[in-house]
Amino acid sequence: MTRLAICADLLDFTAEPAAAQPSDAAVRFRPAHWLLVEGGRIHSVQRQAPDAALWPCVDRSGHLLLPGFIDTHVHSAQMPVVASWGAQLLDWLNTYTFPAEAALADPAVAQASAQQFVRALLAHGTTTALVFPTVHAAACEALFEQAHARGMRLVAGKVLMDRHAPVGLCDASLAQAERECIALIERWHGRGRIAYALTPRFAATSTAAQLQMAGRLLAAYPGLYMQTHVAENEAEVRWVAELFPQARSYLDVYARAGLLNERSVLAHGIWLDDTDRAVLRDSGAQLAHCPSSNLFLGSGLFDWAQARRVGVKVSLASDVGGGTSLSMQRTLAAAYQVQALQGDRLSAWQLLHTATRGAALSLGLGAEIGCLEPGHIADLCLWRWASTDLARQRQQQAQPLHERVFAWLMLGDERDLVQTYVAGQPQLPQRAESQPC
Repeated sequence: MTRLAICADLLDFTAEPAAAQPSDAAVRFRPAHWLLVEGGRIHSVQRQAPDAALWPCVDRSGHLLLPGFIDTHVHSAQMPVVASWGAQLLDWLNTYTFPAEAALADPAVAQASAQQFVRALLAHGTTTALVFPTVHAAACEALFEQAHARGMRLVAGKVLMDRHAPVGLCDASLAQAERECIALIERWHGRGRIAYALTPRFAATSTAAQLQMAGRLLAAYPGLYMQTHVAENEAEVRWVAELFPQARSYLDVYARAGLLNERSVLAHGIWLDDTDRAVLRDSGAQLAHCPSSNLFLGSGLFDWAQARRVGVKVSLASDVGGGTSLSMQRTLAAAYQVQALQGDRLSAWQLLHTATRGAALSLGLGAEIGCLEPGHIADLCLWRWASTDLARQRQQQAQPLHERVFAWLMLGDERDLVQTYVAGQPQLPQRAESQPC
């Protein structure tokens, strides 16, 4: 079996950290420890160096080793429109998003896009993602193929839209959309580390019949996920209310269609009320908080503290292309800023836990990924503590550990990344400072 040993500063969590508490027993920090990987899984962690004859080693003492990041909402076709100027959500979809997604009707473009996207995730330290491709079944297939070839944990599904979008991005019929979903489910769901998600784009672009079809499939196939958008923008909320006058709220549209359960991930959720939050809590569904996207598109400020008080599960997401970077460090920094504007100071531990162990647990994957525990799949990222002069100066002054990690989150990005491992296999080109010992 393939073996690997890495020496670095190991950081993960054994429980959920308390709110805004720099010192927390849930934090597990093991500086200058060796993490041993065998057959793609974490074998053990130890202080002493292993026998080099048995364990090929990489000594990266003074670097940071984390579980791979988990991005719970991102659009694979939208990288070409990141940082597009001057629009809020609905105009942004029509002006930038839909034209970019229409290009993936060409299978060659879809293949190239999927390859570039998967490489980009890994180059930013993200090893697991919930992904919106496009309405084209072939684009979804290409995405699955690229992730599967690298052994990645990836959740995705062809986007469902049958109205209020360009003709080339609308499903030709309800029956065809259902057939395409079933074919992809039966070919890919549970194959390797791929899982399928029913993916209505958002309520406004699906008829009630299409949403109900998705609900039937969600009930018929055990273990499927469901992903969509909810209550991102005030104009969007008003539009959905006009389209579904019988529903109590935007979220209720999905509840009526049978789309809310413990594997449902709804992006944004800014403009929800307490009744909606209770429905999310009771169904087990989670909100994917997309802070950089919400700021960039001017959608609003997500109230994470209120979600916590009610008991709603919250994960974190880049939401590229509305979001401005695939970097989860930048996403976590934006999340801190959004909550600070509302008087809530998140700790580095809350932020980091939400993008690793917390996300894994909320997705039902806590036994597989999210922490540096023996038996878990070795989805790992090796980081420098600092890559710029400013960050190095800050790290020299930062004490204790919470201050160091907080500064790393606020000042860091993909330039800090030395290597990403998926099931123990390195994914980035070998760099000079990462030569095996």
